[in-house]
Order: sequence, then C-alpha cells, then structure tokens
Amino acid sequence: MEYTYSGLENRISAEHLQAGEVVKITGVGNSMTPILKSRQPVICVPVTENTVLAKRDIVLCKVNGHYYLHLIWSLKPGDRFLIGNNHNHPNGVISRKNIFGKVVEIL
Repeated sequence: MEYTYSGLENRISAEHLQAGEVVKITGVGNSMTPILKSRQPVICVPVTENTVLAKRDIVLCKVNGHYYLHLIWSLKPGDRFLIGNNHNHPNGVISRKNIFGKVVEIL
C-alpha cells in the first residue's frame, strides 16, 4: 500500500493521519512482541467516525499523553476503547478522538 509520510509513533504521525494521509509508522519497544518487533514498520490508515474498530485491532492512539501502536483490548459504552499492549498491560480507556490510525499492513 502506498503512503505519503513515514515516521515514528508520535504526534507528527497522528497529525498526518488526521489530515487523511496513509502513514508508515515505526514503533519502538517490545511491548507488542511477538505481533510487532521493535522498529518493525506498519502501514496505518486514518480512523474516521465511520471506521469500524474491533477488539485486537492495532491502532495508533494517544493514552495519558503518550502515543502508542497498541491493541484495542475491548469496546466500552459511549464509543470508548480499552487500550493495552500485547503483554497483558492495560494503558487506559480512551475515546475514538484519541485513535488516529488503524494498522492495515505489517511490513
């Protein structure tokens, strides 16, 4: 899939997604192994109000001021989502407005 921007899991990548761009994002750290390795890039598409989000989707999101490529653990009432890593560590519950991109391809 073609992308218009390549960056890390941060605010700048989130801004490109909010602008409607497809983004190649590189996450750093081992919290998503074995699904994602540290520095393994992914392709993210923008999340809109019409994007279907499901349990186990990997998303670029902002939780407690930090940007993560993490899993949706569960869906909560009011279009809210419990976000966590792949090692049974929850990060918190966020609204859809704090989910910027959905991973559609692991490179």
